[in-house]
Amino acid sequence: MAKITEKITELVNPTLEDMGYELVGIEYIASGKHSILRVFIDTENGIGIEDCEKVSHQLSAIFDVEDPIAGQYNLEVSSPGVERPLFHIGHYQRFLGFDINLRMVRPIDGQRKFKGSIGSVSELNNTIELVTELGPVTLDIDMIEKANLVADF
Repeated sequence: MAKITEKITELVNPTLEDMGYELVGIEYIASGKHSILRVFIDTENGIGIEDCEKVSHQLSAIFDVEDPIAGQYNLEVSSPGVERPLFHIGHYQRFLGFDINLRMVRPIDGQRKFKGSIGSVSELNNTIELVTELGPVTLDIDMIEKANLVADF
C-alpha cells in the first residue's frame, strides 16, 4: 500500500504545486472494484468544491495516461477538514501541542489506539512523544497507521 501512495505522490505532486495546491497526503483503500484513492489538498485560503473539481479533473487525466493503479477505483479529492489527517513528520511538527487520535500498525503493550497531544517530535529518531492521560508515550512515525487532529470547537 505504501508503494502505491508513494508512486502517486511522485506522480501528482508537481502538478498540484503548479496549480497552487499543497498535497497534504494520499490514502488508498483497496476493496476490489470499490477501492478508493483519496487525495487531500490544501491552500492558505482553504479548499472549496471548485478546487476539488478542478484537481479531480486534472488528476483523472494524469491517471488515464499513467495508470498507476491496476483495477477499478474511485478518485476522491478532498480538503483535509477539521480533523486533518497527519501523514509525515512535517505534519507532526506543524501541529506540535495539538490533540490527535492515532492508530498504530501493531499494538504497543497491547494497545493500538492512542489519544493525546503531540509533546515533541524527533527528526533524528523519526518519533513523536504523545502526551496521554496515562503519561508520555514515544511512537515511531513509520508505525502509525492513521493519525488525525482532534477537532476543538
